Amino acid sequence: MDGNVKFEDALAARLDIIRPSKSDIQKCLIEHPCKLSPGIDTLVKELLSRGTDVFFVSGGFRIMIEPVADKVGVDHSRIYANTILFDENTGDYTGFDQNEPTSADMGKPRALKMIKENGGYQTMVMVGDGATDAQANPPADSFVGFGGVTEREAVKEKACWYVHDFEDMIKVVKNSEKS
Repeated sequence: MDGNVKFEDALAARLDIIRPSKSDIQKCLIEHPCKLSPGIDTLVKELLSRGTDVFFVSGGFRIMIEPVADKVGVDHSRIYANTILFDENTGDYTGFDQNEPTSADMGKPRALKMIKENGGYQTMVMVGDGATDAQANPPADSFVGFGGVTEREAVKEKACWYVHDFEDMIKVVKNSEKS
C-alpha cells in the first residue's frame, strides 16, 4: 500500500478478495495454533492477579485473537478487534462489522479512548510492536514498544520504553506489588 487508501477501504477490499468462511478460519487456527511470545502469559497473569485490567486492542480479527486471550486468561469482552461476519446457516463470509473502532484509520486510539472513558481509568499503558500501537499514545499515558518478534525502528523511536522480551516488565509488575 502506498499510504493513500483508508484502512477501512483496504480491509474491505482484502476481505472481499479472500472471503474467508468460518470453517476456513477454524481450519487455519487448528493447522497453525497461536504461539505466544515467551513470558506474555506470565505478564498477563501477574497483571490480573494484582487487579490490573488487561485488554487486547488489535487491527486483526476477533475470531483469531480469542484463542490467544483464552490462553492468557483475558475475557473476550476485553477484546477490541475487527469482527468478521458470517452467514448464520452456511458460515460463509458476509462482511465485517464496520462499527468496530479498530476497523478504521486511527482505530486503536479511538478504542483506547473508549476503554479509558468507559472504565474510568486514570492511567493506561499500551504495549505493542507496530506503528498503529504507537499511535495510541495518547490516549494511552505510556507506550511500551515490543521488539521480541520484529524490531521496528519507528516503534523504537516512539516508545517510552522498548523491550525485546517481557522479563523486565514482569519484574516491574512484581516489584510494584511490594511498594
